Amino acid sequence: MPRQTKAEIDAEILDCAAGIFARHGFARTSIQQIADALAYSKAGLLHHYPSKKALHDAVLDRYEAQTRERIGRLEGMPPGIERDRKLVEDVIDFAFDWPGMSAFAQQLASDGERLAHAGGTGDPRFTQLGFDIVGAMGIDLTAPDMDRMAHTFTALSGATFSARLAVTMHLEREWREPIVKAAMAALGHHHSE
Repeated sequence: MPRQTKAEIDAEILDCAAGIFARHGFARTSIQQIADALAYSKAGLLHHYPSKKALHDAVLDRYEAQTRERIGRLEGMPPGIERDRKLVEDVIDFAFDWPGMSAFAQQLASDGERLAHAGGTGDPRFTQLGFDIVGAMGIDLTAPDMDRMAHTFTALSGATFSARLAVTMHLEREWREPIVKAAMAALGHHHSE
């Protein structure tokens, strides 16, 4: 078996850590939990990331970069069925390829919602990222189409949940197209093949 590259090792560590941070939160996650999940020693993990905070910051940075890359793939595409399909496929493929990051993203959204209800504010870069995601969905926040917003959030959250379930059941290949079709139907594209 070929040795993993540094980039592959980092990707594995960050996705695993993201999933554990999503499940337990930053405060209740330990470096030892992450090391155990990776079958690393604690010292081995600390060789890559010198602290839990450094690891968490790296997860946040990777998630932001991945999300900006996914948003960038939609630039220049006019609103419509092709753009919606690309958005849906990217969400599903992200959940398949990065299950920990996908869980982390959902937790970030939940944390942001809780903060907003409590009258607080979160990290400004993730507030802006949220606005950018909504814009990538073709929603104008200055005059939002509530129907489009509801359909889009339902389609994407359902696709993410279904894709994460497919990963746990090892059904990524079998479920990909049915998930795409269901999400596209939720967006109002009932006959998109």
